[in-house]
Amino acid sequence: MAFIPFFIAIPLGAAFLISLAGKRFRASSGPIACAASLFLLAASLAIVKPVLAHKTLVYRVGNWLPPFGIPMIVDSLTALMLVLAGIVVFFVTIYSIGYMKPYTDKWKYYTLLMLLVGGSNGVLLAGDIFNMFVFLEIASISVYALVAYGTEKHSLEGAFKYAVMSSIGSVFIFLGIAILYSYTSTLNMADMAAVLMQKGPGMIVPFVTTLFLVGFGLKAGLMPFHAWLPDAYSAAPATVPALSSGVLIKVLGLYAISRIVFNVFGINAEVSNILVILGSLSMVGGSILAFGQTKMKRLLGYSSISQVGYIAIGLGVGTPLALFGSIFYLLNHSLSKALLFLSAGAIEHSTGTDELGSIRGTCRRSPLAGWASLVGALSISGIPPLGGFWAKLIIIFACIQAGRPMLAFLMVLASIFTLIYYFKAFTGVLFGSESEKSRPFEKALSPHMALALFCLTALVVAAGLVLLPGKWQALINGAVGVLSGGRDYAIILFGAMR
Repeated sequence: MAFIPFFIAIPLGAAFLISLAGKRFRASSGPIACAASLFLLAASLAIVKPVLAHKTLVYRVGNWLPPFGIPMIVDSLTALMLVLAGIVVFFVTIYSIGYMKPYTDKWKYYTLLMLLVGGSNGVLLAGDIFNMFVFLEIASISVYALVAYGTEKHSLEGAFKYAVMSSIGSVFIFLGIAILYSYTSTLNMADMAAVLMQKGPGMIVPFVTTLFLVGFGLKAGLMPFHAWLPDAYSAAPATVPALSSGVLIKVLGLYAISRIVFNVFGINAEVSNILVILGSLSMVGGSILAFGQTKMKRLLGYSSISQVGYIAIGLGVGTPLALFGSIFYLLNHSLSKALLFLSAGAIEHSTGTDELGSIRGTCRRSPLAGWASLVGALSISGIPPLGGFWAKLIIIFACIQAGRPMLAFLMVLASIFTLIYYFKAFTGVLFGSESEKSRPFEKALSPHMALALFCLTALVVAAGLVLLPGKWQALINGAVGVLSGGRDYAIILFGAMR
């Protein structure tokens, strides 16, 4: 479809326009970013119907035929991720208008934000692996700068750690791409899958798979590649981890490795087991490390590591039910964690701190921020009837169905840990009495921040309705088909590109 490139052109164009107009017309940056994000949300919702009707949409850049041309591909998995990214980006942008008021040079923030969105959308749409890498780096570099936006010591330290570790991941990914190109003589992912089926994997594919698991594992924050994440999330403005945990980890890490492992290489028992091991380590380790945290954003950072583990386990188990649960959990986690980080940002905005001991009684002193935090925490913890409960339950049933009862038991145990550390941390924060350490809520939430929190809370509450028969369930089923189709599906894509 002709408007597919606009998913990349609009945010990149908005970044260019903001950088030109922002210095002279300071008030224009936010509205330009909001207009761009609204267009992207509307476009992502509009593309769902044709994707359900035609399964795969292809745009050939310059009308060059593959494998020589650069294709942009939208299938059910891509469409779902575009919708999810569109929702989170739109409300983060709305929220930013109020949240970023104390900061100077806001045009730089919005420029980086739009570059991040353009890079993420490029990763989703790229039909060749090198352009996926290029857009991945655009998004990553934008996040480095956004983490350091506050220019305080801890912000710069968090950004430096993230930049170093993420750059190491990029080296692994680029090396893997170079080796694959030398073996297949193509960068088109569908063509690459066809060549690998014809020539066989040899010793190349296992080695490259290892490189990609390390590289994209660093981007996703999976254990043991997680060290950058808590520092970066706790140091950055709250909107950055809301976007990163809600969208960026999923796009730059989990989506990319899923697309390559399932649709290019074809999942096998060894890779499946590695994903399960990494997911289990992240799920349990993140939960344990979340205990004892005294800062809200840092606790949420470790929680993100744990929750990404559930998604990786679903991908590793690899049955249609497990993939459905993994994708559904991805959706719920993105909305819930974005809501939690924005709520934390609202509390920090009002009190000047996110120390758990200094923000007691939030539900009484700032009801919207407090109740939004509660809804997000309940969904992440898997409390029925919220969507997080059903997503975890589906993955647990899938593990039992696949003959892995111990893995199911481990997920139940990790869910109990999650509930305990959220209960321990949030009971006092939300409902406790003020103490001598309590900070006063000096700033009221701006209308923009309140609107974003209210809408995201409503979406988290309604997320479970996606399981009801309709186009959203059909879209998730289509995304499951994309992954479970494996390399055969990649050949279908290659046929569609012609």
